[in-house]
Amino acid sequence: MVESIRKSFVVEATRERAFRVFTEEHGAWWPLATHHIGQKAAETAVIEPRAGGRWFERATDGTICLWGHVQVWEPPSRLVLLWQIASDWAYDDSFSTEIEVRFVTLGPAQTRIEFEHRQLERFGERATAQRQSMDGGWGKILDLYAARAKTA
Repeated sequence: MVESIRKSFVVEATRERAFRVFTEEHGAWWPLATHHIGQKAAETAVIEPRAGGRWFERATDGTICLWGHVQVWEPPSRLVLLWQIASDWAYDDSFSTEIEVRFVTLGPAQTRIEFEHRQLERFGERATAQRQSMDGGWGKILDLYAARAKTA
């Protein structure tokens, strides 16, 4: 069993804002210049707001490249995404791991984000290396999210 990637941190925002920035403003904080899988430069990243919705990047020419799907949509408290990007960094409809994000109110404008990327053993013989690679990457990406979510 490969240990899940877990991150817990506080953002200076209401739970509603924290959820909205994570989902509706996904393309504004995701580092698309360096973290995209499509063949063309990515213009934005989108999480469709419903269970069964798509999670994808859209290139400047309108091409869509799937990353996964929304499994659970419970605004503003919880989101579960299927990560369907295999170890070769390509979308694979027959592959998935799960990302769960919980948004916990701590105060009027403070929310704890509890992030977990689990089922990493599904990467097979590459699972340990994949986890090591993704752990630091998630830390940097979530730092960008936290900066965006901060209430001005």
